Amino acid sequence: MEKIKKGVRLEHISKIYKDPKTGKDFYAVKDTDLEIKPGSFVTLLGPSGCGKTTTLRMIAGFESPDEGEIYLGDEPINELTPNKRDTAMVFQSYALLPHYNIFDNVAYGLKLRKLPKDVIKEKVMKILELVKLSGMEGRMTNQLSGGQQQRVALARALVIEPSVLLFDEPLSNLDAKLRVEMRTEIRRIQQEVGITAVYVTHDQSEAMAISDQIIIMDKGVVAQMGTPEEIYYHPVSEFVADFIGEANFLRGKYVGNDGKYAVLDFEGNKLKTPPKDDMKVGEQYTAVLRPEAAKLGDEGGLECRVIVSCFMGAYQNYHVMVGDTLVKLEDHNPKNRRVYKVGEKCHLLIDTDALHVI
Repeated sequence: MEKIKKGVRLEHISKIYKDPKTGKDFYAVKDTDLEIKPGSFVTLLGPSGCGKTTTLRMIAGFESPDEGEIYLGDEPINELTPNKRDTAMVFQSYALLPHYNIFDNVAYGLKLRKLPKDVIKEKVMKILELVKLSGMEGRMTNQLSGGQQQRVALARALVIEPSVLLFDEPLSNLDAKLRVEMRTEIRRIQQEVGITAVYVTHDQSEAMAISDQIIIMDKGVVAQMGTPEEIYYHPVSEFVADFIGEANFLRGKYVGNDGKYAVLDFEGNKLKTPPKDDMKVGEQYTAVLRPEAAKLGDEGGLECRVIVSCFMGAYQNYHVMVGDTLVKLEDHNPKNRRVYKVGEKCHLLIDTDALHVI
């Protein structure tokens, strides 16, 4: 019988710590509500100290919330110890047993559960095939690369068949190329198994690549939750826009509508943007412009001056000044196009529909 998938729900969760320097209490996580759907891959993303790891550790049972309740499926789990929760954690440090080989590392949790030897062997061999380590079960952990060690840690967590798999920055010890390879593997395995996954990282590109939903946290609260596309194209604040990818902030006074677009007075220019609800004439607004949503030309658009022009292979990286505002842009595939040099005057051409007013 197939195991019923379970989600995770946090209701008004808070965690309070004492600052060792001042002796005052502060909220690491404050009055947080979250609902993670069964079978989904959700990433907690944010800067250091935002509360993402504390949230993960409370789901795992390594920390206890001071306020609120955590549910796994419909079961409240605040009072359950980590080993009694239907979860498993993949750690940043792998936490492998150095004197055990791959088989015994993966089988460790099953042996604690006192399963029969033949059942343990069947489950371990099946999971090693899933993580592409078949035939290596006799190797010691010190004979493995970082990527292989991470696969062992993943297999050890999966083999006990938890309802929720938790990841605490599992790829931060790997080099850049291996990180990309392993994040793809983790996503493949999660989708194949159909398990609910909660993943903590500070790497924006990692979060974008693997997530069904991204939860961006700031100072202990959820700043925004949505799909990678929603977070990137429709950030609710400057913090979110600036944290997920590169962003330019074009500030101007709303002067009215021009057909379907709102018009901002930006550095003496009329900047058209998709309108935001309840915009009021005369008030200041900020439009978010992603670097890939603009290019340079000889005419039209906004007059500007190039202050940085740098070849990056796949794109030409420009910094230009529009009046007193710095704008960063990426002109992709620049090989057969004109490259503007530092000091040149030109025109900034903006994809109006790609702007987003916050």
